[in-house]
Amino acid sequence: QAQLAESGGGSVQAGGSLRLSCAGSGYSYRGYCMAWFRQSPGTEREGVAMLDNKGNTRYATSVKGRFTISKDNATKSLDLHMSNLQPEDSAMYYCAALVGGGNWVCEIGCAGGHCYANFALGTQYNRWGQGTQVTVSS
Repeated sequence: QAQLAESGGGSVQAGGSLRLSCAGSGYSYRGYCMAWFRQSPGTEREGVAMLDNKGNTRYATSVKGRFTISKDNATKSLDLHMSNLQPEDSAMYYCAALVGGGNWVCEIGCAGGHCYANFALGTQYNRWGQGTQVTVSS
């Protein structure tokens, strides 16, 4: 069974930086869509950034210019570099993957408790990590 494991969360002051990493095991690290999501208590999970196996990326508007998603080919981890962190970035961050997919650009929309790689097709991310907490203080 494919598994994902996040690391790198922690507490920082506003304006600081963190790097999150996601290691995959149990399957070929060639998930069609790889993404980071986050969720704060009482809120819907939201997509943060996506990287697909063609190198396409997608970012939430709120993090554009501050977060960068990348794949470390040496460690085969999916990284999220976060800079200029703000208190509103505080959340549990989850790594997710869609193993298998189609010839379309992956999405990172969430609705009704589900997060979709292709909302029109109803294709959901089907592998999730346990999450890593990020706390940003002002």
